Amino acid sequence: MDSEEKLRSLMFTVTYLLMKRRRDLTAAEARRRAEAQQRVRQRHYFLQRQKRMLMMLIAQSTRSVNVARTRAWTNIESTDWWERVVMTEFQPSDWLEHFRMSRETFFILCGKLKQRLTRQDTCLRPALPLEKRVAVALWRLASNVEYRTISSLFGVGRSTVCKCVREVCHAIAVMLRPLYLRTPSQQELEDAARLFSTRWGFPHCVGVLGSLHVPIIAPTGNADSYWNSRGWLSVVTQGVVDGLGQFWDVCAGFPGGTEHASILQSSTLWTMGCEGSLSPTDPPPRNFMGRPLGYLMLGDAGYPLQSWLLKGYPESEGLTPGQRAFNRRLERARSVVDDAFIRLRARWQCLLKRNDCHMDVVPTMILACCILHNVCEVHGDIFVEEWLDAVRKEDNPQPADEAPASCDSPAGEEVRALYCEYFLQQDNHQIQQEHLI
Repeated sequence: MDSEEKLRSLMFTVTYLLMKRRRDLTAAEARRRAEAQQRVRQRHYFLQRQKRMLMMLIAQSTRSVNVARTRAWTNIESTDWWERVVMTEFQPSDWLEHFRMSRETFFILCGKLKQRLTRQDTCLRPALPLEKRVAVALWRLASNVEYRTISSLFGVGRSTVCKCVREVCHAIAVMLRPLYLRTPSQQELEDAARLFSTRWGFPHCVGVLGSLHVPIIAPTGNADSYWNSRGWLSVVTQGVVDGLGQFWDVCAGFPGGTEHASILQSSTLWTMGCEGSLSPTDPPPRNFMGRPLGYLMLGDAGYPLQSWLLKGYPESEGLTPGQRAFNRRLERARSVVDDAFIRLRARWQCLLKRNDCHMDVVPTMILACCILHNVCEVHGDIFVEEWLDAVRKEDNPQPADEAPASCDSPAGEEVRALYCEYFLQQDNHQIQQEHLI
């Protein structure tokens, strides 16, 4: 009996301990689940708070006079922000501010890119609409904000934002370059020369050549060649604009340490100029100061003097009146390319602020921005002067190169001397007219 009693007592003790252990494990599991759920709720709360704050910032940046509408934006989920806000409530000023173009130009752009960018739905997920893909890319080009910010705003993944930027920029370069950025025909060159003569007072000129350095992050390899003369990392873009400030030749993607003259000599523009492709053949070139003279372009001190590419005389006290007159007229005409680059960077701030994209994307992005600049100018989209404030606050001053005099052509010096005589005659004639009055 004593042994049976002891056995029952032992079994009761073991059973009690097992039940207590089970209760302890169950309670611990419940606590872990509660803590995990609390962490999920907190994470969800902070994520929603971040989204609300982002929407509030975007709403405040727009110039809507309707306060109720602005407050409503802060409560809209990012997944349908595009459909419910942009497509239905954005005002003309909102389109200009965030996409740098009017609504009408935006849909013209989408129509021209439709053939290359349209995607079909799959069994796994619906395809991103064409308009939304273009909008994502334009937002990035216009603001240069991080991919994760655009991802939260449009309700798409960061990898999708990166893919949209790549594909849209490439599509713009392939589809729109033949329409908006191409070498002028003979008739267009004649029109350009007429415009430069009447508006800028420089006859026989069809374009102004300039260079733009775009700040970048350090590339993975051969970073030394990307340091420019001002001491910051960049890639160089060479561009030619007409008298209206629209690009008709762009060569982008050279390391920042490359001399401007070397970029020119490795481009097709150099071949065109040296082979005389800029000058008309039928009819032959018109006379200028008693000799036939073809079309030419203007550049700065970083380019070599050629018969088809003129630059100013180095400033010194020994310049003749004709040379000073030439420098004044050339700088006045050259301002068109400086203004074009300023407007380009003010409109598309991915070229103004440090671009953190991979180096295989940056040249295409620069080319796409130049094409979009022409698209906006051709379609008459408003340029908001306040955009220039960002350019005025730029931290990275543009480098200035100077080609050695040994690179200058004697034929170019002869042409430049003709212009000195021409401008001096004009100045003397103007002085005589003022005296007669």
